[in-house]
Amino acid sequence: MSLISDNIKYLRKKMGVTQEQFSEQLGIKRSLLGAYEEGRADPRISNLIKMAQLFGTSVDILINKDVSKLSDEELIVSKFKRGKEVLAITVNEEQKENIELVPQKAAAGYLNGYADPEYIKELPKFNLPILATGTYRAFEITGDSMLPILPGTIIIGQYVDDIRDIKNGKTYILVTQNDGIVYKRVFNYLEDTGKLFLVSDNRQYSPYQIAGEEVLEIWASKAYISVQFPDADDSKDVSTEQLASIVLELQKEIVKLKEEKK
Repeated sequence: MSLISDNIKYLRKKMGVTQEQFSEQLGIKRSLLGAYEEGRADPRISNLIKMAQLFGTSVDILINKDVSKLSDEELIVSKFKRGKEVLAITVNEEQKENIELVPQKAAAGYLNGYADPEYIKELPKFNLPILATGTYRAFEITGDSMLPILPGTIIIGQYVDDIRDIKNGKTYILVTQNDGIVYKRVFNYLEDTGKLFLVSDNRQYSPYQIAGEEVLEIWASKAYISVQFPDADDSKDVSTEQLASIVLELQKEIVKLKEEKK
């Protein structure tokens, strides 16, 4: 038996679920979960992340701490601060980080493989020396919700470790549990409602909100690559007045939500 196997077994029992029930939640066979708990097999990083999310803790705690000796406060990860999972990256011959590209055709697979080093290694990759030091990933976007950024444009984002660092009105690539990979202008109301408000630059699309817990990864947009040039009529950025109007609408909604809670 290993520390990881002991922790998995202890936390599963603490949740009050059977191996059959927990394996269904993980999307794996019960026999594989049994092998994890008996120390006959080591979980892949993607399964460790899923387990940590279900247990309400972090991968770091799951693999490095004896959870039976931790208090609930030490075990539970803040709903706004994600666990210290190791971000899967690749490096070039000079040991500098690559920018991995997630094409649209790979978007669905990325939701399952984003934390798997073997999956990330298979993605197309490139380097862009003009970017400041940091960890970057590139995503091909679809749809016209963020015009004048055109469908097929590649957005290069810098990794954001803490969801609370999202700055109002800036654009981000969000990897989410329910909506997949989305590129939006984001407004951070986590402290008030636990929600992020996602706004499209194309006014034909209505803003919507998602819970902070749904966000798997955050990438702050830093550059874009496109083989198409926007039309002159579409080249105007969202004006300050438009952004102010969006913020005002969101603030009104927050006030309404607070009143409903009373």
